[in-house]
Amino acid sequence: MTHTATLLIELLTEELPPKALEKLSNSFADTITDELKKMGFAAADATASVYASPRRLALQLPAVAAIQPEQHSVRRGPAVAAGMKDGQPSPALAGFARSCGVDVSALITVHDGKQDVFAYESTKAGEALSAVLSTIVASALKKLPAPKLMRWGASDTQFVRPVHGLMMLHGDAVIDGEVLGLHSRSRTLGHRFLSAGEVSIASADAYPRALAEDGKVIASFIARRELIRHQLSAAAARLNATIAAPDALFDEVTGLVEWPVVLEAGFEAEYLNVPQECLILTMQQNQKYFPLLDAQGKLMNRFLLVSNLDATDPRYIIGGNERVLRARLSDAKFFYEQDQKHRLDSRLPRLANVVYHNKIGSQLQRVERLQSIAAAIATKLGADAALAARAAYLAKADLVSDMVGEFPELQGIMGRYYAHLDGEDASVADAIEGHYHPRFAGDSLPQSPIATAVALADKLETIVGIWGIGLIPTGDKDPFALRRAALGVLRMVLAAPLDLKVLIADAAAAFPDGLLSATVVEEVYAFTLERLKNYLANDYKSDEIDAVLALAPTQLHEVGAVLAAVAGFKALPEAATLAAANKRVKNILKKVEGDIATVNPALFAEDAERALFAAVEDIAPAVEAKFAAHDFAGALAQLASLKAPVDAFFDGVMVMADDLAVRGNRIALLARLAALFNRVADISLLAD
Repeated sequence: MTHTATLLIELLTEELPPKALEKLSNSFADTITDELKKMGFAAADATASVYASPRRLALQLPAVAAIQPEQHSVRRGPAVAAGMKDGQPSPALAGFARSCGVDVSALITVHDGKQDVFAYESTKAGEALSAVLSTIVASALKKLPAPKLMRWGASDTQFVRPVHGLMMLHGDAVIDGEVLGLHSRSRTLGHRFLSAGEVSIASADAYPRALAEDGKVIASFIARRELIRHQLSAAAARLNATIAAPDALFDEVTGLVEWPVVLEAGFEAEYLNVPQECLILTMQQNQKYFPLLDAQGKLMNRFLLVSNLDATDPRYIIGGNERVLRARLSDAKFFYEQDQKHRLDSRLPRLANVVYHNKIGSQLQRVERLQSIAAAIATKLGADAALAARAAYLAKADLVSDMVGEFPELQGIMGRYYAHLDGEDASVADAIEGHYHPRFAGDSLPQSPIATAVALADKLETIVGIWGIGLIPTGDKDPFALRRAALGVLRMVLAAPLDLKVLIADAAAAFPDGLLSATVVEEVYAFTLERLKNYLANDYKSDEIDAVLALAPTQLHEVGAVLAAVAGFKALPEAATLAAANKRVKNILKKVEGDIATVNPALFAEDAERALFAAVEDIAPAVEAKFAAHDFAGALAQLASLKAPVDAFFDGVMVMADDLAVRGNRIALLARLAALFNRVADISLLAD
């Protein structure tokens, strides 16, 4: 059995992009591990330990073989029946043997599942790990998700950052090889400032411990992130505070430090007069600090930072960071004070100079459209149309404020603050921020009817306008984020009694005549329903979704109840037979040309058709009553009683009778049946 040992691969670089570090390291490790498994050097269930710090990508894989197992192969050739003629090999068979480098007599016969064929069986000695590892590593580096590459020095070598070291250890042995112009060795560099120099790695298994002890580097990204979380939580607990930070900030900071040390710092309380969202954003985004909130959720004038230095006296580190932050907070305070010198509504004329799209006009023209759309939606929601129009009028005014110019992420948030300061109605101020919601999957919905009206107006105006001038999403390209806007619309209309198609038509009507395509309403409606299908796919089965959406519903707030009713109907023992019958009816009706007449009982010639007609007429009032009462489950349950008469009809009645009047009457009966079947959903689409 070949010798196995832990394999270590490390690429030493200059500082890698912190936001992409975890993704780069996982891709690097996964690609190499998969290739080693495929070639037989590692077991199929082998799992790599992944390491990543600002200056290194590395992996550690246990039980890697020094030599690949023997490679057994069977190469198939011509069929036995055609391979020999009069005891002599056919030209095809002779050519196959030559291509294998053997005589025909060395071939064997195997069955390929259909027939016996000639084949060549060979066994090749496995290759040494040292012979292939450099190629595997180089190939993995080319596959990394790093769109921007750079060159350094006089070489043509390219990578996401300059590379300064390569380590490939198998157990305690260095695997000789070259990648990106660097030769493998058993030494690496530790922390830029805390390490005494090069760190010698005695064996692959010793890597993380040696780096930590001798190089002051915590190599594991996950371990480093957990250490940062622990230190931050402990520091916040000492201050009776909670940390205000998204997971992305923890990841980014983990990608910036190799030996994390959490320090506490502060700033002057006067800056707390600035809206806390501004202060939190500048701390998180610009400085990578962790803001602290008190028990009431208010920002404190203390914050935490993660240093990459373990200093005996951290006062200079703390003081330097406080000075940098103070300058940023001073800018925010200045912008906030300057913005308050002008009312929001006084800023509206400046939006005329902000181009929304050259075919659609300026942001000011867009605001005018939003006013009319939002007012119409508010009326449908039973809300104050005037307040909705006012909120839509002011919704984009903060785009030309100094604060939003510096921090675009604060659009809407600053508008709410400034509207409150201007004395606007509270519902108007809240709608200025709320109309951007939901901003992403899982985000909260607008919290009031006024905000919902403006939010729907904003998203629908974007979708209809951009689609209407021909800028339709294709494949992965959606530069105006119409799919995201459509999902936002869906989440709102699923929770409100609104007609989606009417909303789309209202949005289209707000544009000048002739500007948008004539088919924009139907196309946007179909596009939105397709988004709905994807949105529902996590909670419902595809055939149930298809059955409900096939009826092109516009009152989407009822879709959830209808889907639940369809799922309940599908569980009935009669459901499969009725679905199959409905499919049969649907196929018959597809072939009918011209108008379908109403049912005439006098033309019935068979007892089975009379019985089916009587059964349909008997339950139709109950189905309609339950449908009108939104009892969709009850309406569908009524259909179960039709199983027997439907079965009897198809067993004993020839629909396409020679007598045209009888045939037309039977088709009319099936049309009446189909209308009842499809009152709630198209059950012909339900799978068995």
